[in-house]
Amino acid sequence: MRRIDEDIQNGQFQNLYLLYGEEEYLKLQYKNKLIAALVNEGDNMNFSKYTDTGINVNQVIDQAETMPFFAEHRVILIENSGFGKKMPEELGNYLSTIPDFTVFIFVEPTADKRGKLYKAAKAAGRDIEINMPNETVLAKWVGGMLKESGKQMKKDAWEQFRDMTDSSMDNMKREMDKLISYVGDNPQITVEDVRAICIPQIETKIFDMINSIAVKDLPKTMDLYQDMLSAKEPPMRILYMIVRQFRQLSVIRELKELGDNTATISRKIGMQDYIVRKNEALIRNLGSKEIKCLLKDAATFEQQVKTGLLDENLAVEMIIMKYAGK
Repeated sequence: MRRIDEDIQNGQFQNLYLLYGEEEYLKLQYKNKLIAALVNEGDNMNFSKYTDTGINVNQVIDQAETMPFFAEHRVILIENSGFGKKMPEELGNYLSTIPDFTVFIFVEPTADKRGKLYKAAKAAGRDIEINMPNETVLAKWVGGMLKESGKQMKKDAWEQFRDMTDSSMDNMKREMDKLISYVGDNPQITVEDVRAICIPQIETKIFDMINSIAVKDLPKTMDLYQDMLSAKEPPMRILYMIVRQFRQLSVIRELKELGDNTATISRKIGMQDYIVRKNEALIRNLGSKEIKCLLKDAATFEQQVKTGLLDENLAVEMIIMKYAGK
């Protein structure tokens, strides 16, 4: 992302930009930054946009070969095309011969590093992977929104807000806008305000459930499960999320036993450092044997559900009863 900012500041652009990764809010921001820097407002003659699959590659190449009309650049935006995974051969070969006046901007959810698009962007030095920032960056970003609105938030409120909304920056912004509106003229956003207004993501609810299992709080675990069912979450999705969380716990435990610290684990498994710390706290109440047993039982129950031998709701309840009730 720094490379894009530098290009815009210097007014010197590459012919190819690839923005990929899971953080949609930041991809949108940097896509718009590039377009605003390269294309005059309202200039539809020198800007072309292609989205989704089924793009006419020959038309794209014809556009790229056309000289810009009273402008320095011709800009071609291609979004969610699937080219990050598989690039049509003709367009893939063309990326190495882009005219100096044409700039391609690709915005994709993923990019295969063996593919032609990634390799071409890598050669241009503008392969930009955009994922969820770390806690420091998020806190600074949210702090900017608070300052702009004349609000403040103490550490406990920030941590509660972060834990309930951090599935994406887009979600965090929506929930912060709701909070700012909710508190009105009150300059302080409290943890009670956060709990009253913010909608917890399923990942947050699953973490709360795992925490309840870890401390053997059966009533709370069942209450959380019923809350998710009431919110129309399918039992097998809940079981899948429980299993995914326990697999993460297993990996983190193994790395801790190897002597890795939080920062190293965060880097190795691609998880935010504060989420690693939260999982490390869970591990203190969950033994390695218990984690392995739950994963084994979950796999058995899932197979029984698929073959019609076990009801999916009962499968989740059996996991809860066995591991939260000890």
